[in-house]
Amino acid sequence: MIKNWRERSDGGSGFYNYHGLVKRNVRLPRGSSASENKLEGPVCGVSLGRVSANAPLLMLGLPKGSLEESTKNLFAKAGWKITTSSRSYKPSIDDPELDGRFVRAQEVSRYVEHGFFDCGLTGQDWVLENNSDVVEVCDLIYSKASTLKSRWVLCVPESSPVQTIQDLAGKRIATELMNTTKRFFAERGVVADIEFSWGATEVKVPDLVDAIVDITETGSSLRANKLRIVDTLLYTNTKLIANKASWENPAKRKKIETIALLLRGALEAGSKVGLKLNLPKASLDALLKALPSLRNPTISPLSSPEWVAVETIIDESVVREIIPQLKELGAEGIVEYPLNKVVY
Repeated sequence: MIKNWRERSDGGSGFYNYHGLVKRNVRLPRGSSASENKLEGPVCGVSLGRVSANAPLLMLGLPKGSLEESTKNLFAKAGWKITTSSRSYKPSIDDPELDGRFVRAQEVSRYVEHGFFDCGLTGQDWVLENNSDVVEVCDLIYSKASTLKSRWVLCVPESSPVQTIQDLAGKRIATELMNTTKRFFAERGVVADIEFSWGATEVKVPDLVDAIVDITETGSSLRANKLRIVDTLLYTNTKLIANKASWENPAKRKKIETIALLLRGALEAGSKVGLKLNLPKASLDALLKALPSLRNPTISPLSSPEWVAVETIIDESVVREIIPQLKELGAEGIVEYPLNKVVY
């Protein structure tokens, strides 16, 4: 049961209980009806809506653990400052319309589905694992170590004779992703003993289990533990998801869409930089032909009619090749600058 103690707008106070997300033990202000004072949310769940005039519009579910710091950094680039104390699960957000909690990514989709959170960030893998009925608002491809998708893989020791999933019939496999792994084996007609792992899964083979299903971003942990990939169960990335009833609420949907727009813009900016320079006007055509990556740059006249100012956004990975070419074409005053958001 999740309990939230709040002072009410009439000066009273009490517990608002969320178990199956049914509200209990709530005294209403004198002269008001239940329909005027109930928390907003779906029949099967509620969000912390209009408890008082100053209540936040959205309750946001944020992933605790490996994604916590990268999530706070992403929100900072998008325009929201999220701060927490070292062991706190309740963040402070510099937006009066937002409140939130940090919970394990494995649980976010369930709390969004049931209505405790209006929206949240979690992996596609946990939406599938929990079979959560939610709105998938947008993909946000970022993680602890990279901006690549992660994948859940079936692994065995490098010295294992196992070459295919069929070779694991009757064997023991450890994983955190129980339901997905069971479906994967069942769809291939392989009967095996799938057991839940509480963590440190990669160290359990070969002494405790015959194989594992674990998540990897770069594969470095697997290589360090001398593991070999037999098969890939699924690719996954972070998603912004929303409760279905909250998505149907116009005010909440608009706020969720704003969050999605700015988070996507912040991610897009992560791999790009701004570039501006001054160039002889006579070299402009040659520059555009020689550097097709400078798509649709902004070109402005300068006080000298023989010169123009050029400004554009390009992938950071190509800047090191482009700047020497710009110098060869006569460019001066070349400035490269970082970006917070790129919104298309």
